[in-house]
Amino acid sequence: MSVKVDALSKSYGQNKAVDNITFEIKKGEIVGFLGPNGAGKSTTMKIITGCLSSDKGKVFINNIDTEGNMDNLKKEIGYLPENNPLYLNMYVREYLEYCAGIYLTKNEIKQSVNQSIEAVGLGEHQYKKCGELSKGYRQRVGLARAMAHNPSILILDEPTTGLDPNQIIEIRNLVKQLGNEKTVILSTHIMQEAEAVCNRAIIINRGKIVADNTLDNLKSARKTNQITVEFDKVVDENLLKNINGIIEIKNENNIYTISSNEDIRGEIFDFAVLNQLKILTLNLNKHSLENIFRELTQ
Repeated sequence: MSVKVDALSKSYGQNKAVDNITFEIKKGEIVGFLGPNGAGKSTTMKIITGCLSSDKGKVFINNIDTEGNMDNLKKEIGYLPENNPLYLNMYVREYLEYCAGIYLTKNEIKQSVNQSIEAVGLGEHQYKKCGELSKGYRQRVGLARAMAHNPSILILDEPTTGLDPNQIIEIRNLVKQLGNEKTVILSTHIMQEAEAVCNRAIIINRGKIVADNTLDNLKSARKTNQITVEFDKVVDENLLKNINGIIEIKNENNIYTISSNEDIRGEIFDFAVLNQLKILTLNLNKHSLENIFRELTQ
């Protein structure tokens, strides 16, 4: 199933949270929906899921307008919100069967819930109350709930919040597997997570989309190199700027981050020799999603 957002806008009073954004996500894509706090990510996802109405624009699920059809289309969407709501007095299996029962027939519920429990590793905890679980396992319950009715579209808002490193890797692998057969929209503040899981990124800032492309294309489009260098002494930045090719220098705790269109590590080495400096570290930073994110959202 595909998700299409067309000229979507939403304001809260004078604050325009989402400003005329358009994108389309097709089956088999795992798309990272990225942006700083307050950029409009959660608002957009709530509109797609039908939890919130838009001021302008349309949302289409598999080319069907959600306006007037959301009740029928909700069964195609699994949603894990940022603040994972659970009924803490219900047992895990009881809760998942209750949620799945909203969309599935009585005969379908057990098999679907079994699959979601196995997928997120809740087998040993399925007969515990949700309120007895750690934060990490509560997050797993939320993910299982999103999957419990076997939806075609998964919308996951910070799915690895509260998980330990081993659990994070397990959930990332699960999301990648789900992407083979479902449409997945993943919101995260962890750029390494987006790089590990997603094949495309939509970056939103102040309600507007500032980038929408595959990760490879986003990285190849950035031409500026970043080189970090640490000397054994404090260096006059004006002297550093005499090196040909330098665009910008940032100094943090005497570690210099140098922007250049070329790889000028050789020139920096020659500069150190000329000025009787020792180089403690010298690294060429490859274009990472984190660097691209910072460039586009600062």
